[in-house]
Amino acid sequence: MKQQKTKQQNQKSSKGSEKILGVVAPAVIVELIGRTGFRGEITQVKCLVQEGKDKGRTMRRNVKGPVRVKDILMLRETEIEARRIKSKVSKGAYT
Repeated sequence: MKQQKTKQQNQKSSKGSEKILGVVAPAVIVELIGRTGFRGEITQVKCLVQEGKDKGRTMRRNVKGPVRVKDILMLRETEIEARRIKSKVSKGAYT
C-alpha cells in the first residue's frame, strides 16, 4: 500500500492575511478628482499621507463609498497609486 502524505494543519490562512496585519498609514483627502468605474461608483481622490515612510506624499487613490474633503483614509499600502482618469466626461452625480 502507498502511504499518503498528510497536509500540515498549521498552514497560514487565506491570501492577503499578512497584508492586513501590516502597518496602516492614515491619509487626509485633499481633493475629489472625479468618478470612475463601470457605473460611476468609484471616486478618485488626491490624498496626503500623514504617517509612515511616505509621510508628506500626495497620491491619487480610488475610493468606494461616500467620501468628502478632509476625510481620513486608512491605507494598507502607500506604494501603489491609481491611474489617472482619461475621459473628460465623468460618470456619477458628484462631478
